[in-house]
Amino acid sequence: MRWQKLGRIFEPKGQASWLATHAMLPWPIHIEGNRFRVLCSGRDHKGRAQIGAVELDLFDRSAAVHVDATPYLPFGPLGAFDDCGVLNACLVSTPEREYLYYVGVTTGGSVPFRYFTGLALRKPGEPFVRYSPSPILERNAVDPYLTAVSFVLHDEGRWHMWYTSGVRWVLEHDRPKHYYHIKYASSSDGITWNRGGDVCIDFLPGDYAIARPYVIRENGIFKMWYCYRGGSYRIGYAQSEDGIHWTRMDAEVGIDVATEGWDSEMLCYPSVFDHAGERYMLYNGNSYGKTGFGLAQLVD
Repeated sequence: MRWQKLGRIFEPKGQASWLATHAMLPWPIHIEGNRFRVLCSGRDHKGRAQIGAVELDLFDRSAAVHVDATPYLPFGPLGAFDDCGVLNACLVSTPEREYLYYVGVTTGGSVPFRYFTGLALRKPGEPFVRYSPSPILERNAVDPYLTAVSFVLHDEGRWHMWYTSGVRWVLEHDRPKHYYHIKYASSSDGITWNRGGDVCIDFLPGDYAIARPYVIRENGIFKMWYCYRGGSYRIGYAQSEDGIHWTRMDAEVGIDVATEGWDSEMLCYPSVFDHAGERYMLYNGNSYGKTGFGLAQLVD
């Protein structure tokens, strides 16, 4: 496969209090024509992540861009798993309601951060409300350190989740370094998840962080895009017949950093979607989305 970059389509410039910097983890929602509402995680003036939305035209840079004035979810209460930030992960729509899977952030202690997966729900026309004040993927024997950005697929009556799972922290040069990869969970209702410890995308030599899975099931094959890093993030690709056992095919992903500019140092947090008969990818560039997000089109 080969992706043609169509350029950066949004750059955060303090357009709202929740968007002082960064526009991480873009998630497209089609409105009409070429106009999309893109969920993303901005950072406020204290560096705390919040979930909001940007409305724009994918291809017309002269069209008006609307940025929500307020975020989707406020911070959790003091001491909760999400009192220092919330990051969007995945949005699933059913006829009854929408499921917003997110990452709650806490900071401080022996390691610089702790992430756990939460859930907010809403009915059409209503605001999102947290399902629970606690995570839906808390620590357990399978995930003793952290659970982070997930992708959920509701397919043929079954709920599948691929999620970022921390496996250890290691002191390197007297600083804690995180190691996480991608695991699988299943559910009958999208809320209570069964975790058996199935590792889907594991470390290759040099990897220490594998994150933000995005999965499409096409012609009986599960296809996953994600980001991985040893030095700086790159986008990877894998395929599976059952959604659990995957073959990494990173060399075939067909997209890489530019020689200069906003995405010349890293590529991360891909979202892959179809529109008007073509396949596109939203992704972040340098500094984990500090430079905004761009668009690429699959051409081969």
